[in-house]
Amino acid sequence: QVQLVESGGGLVQPGGSLRLSCAASGSIFTIYAKGWYRQAPGKQRELVATITTGGSINYADSVKGRFTISRDNAKNTVYLQMNSLKPEDTAVYYCNSVTVVAGNVYDYWGQGTQVTVSS
Repeated sequence: QVQLVESGGGLVQPGGSLRLSCAASGSIFTIYAKGWYRQAPGKQRELVATITTGGSINYADSVKGRFTISRDNAKNTVYLQMNSLKPEDTAVYYCNSVTVVAGNVYDYWGQGTQVTVSS
């Protein structure tokens, strides 16, 4: 199994920036992809950005051009740099890892970190 711990959330004004971090531990050698999802009150959890072991990156249209996902393999950590933040970015942000073991796919989730964009 994989354990994920997010950090870096907080309160920021519109137009500001935050960087989220997600540190992975456990069976990290099985990880195929890592990513960020978010969930606002009353809304479905949605994909924000993903990055595969091979370096393929995907962003939600709503954050493209503003957010950047990256990783530090030596630290088993993935980051989400969030710039030009908008109030609609307010949500709990969750780190996700997709693992593949013997052809089976498993999802693991962190506990989430709150991001609030407000004046």
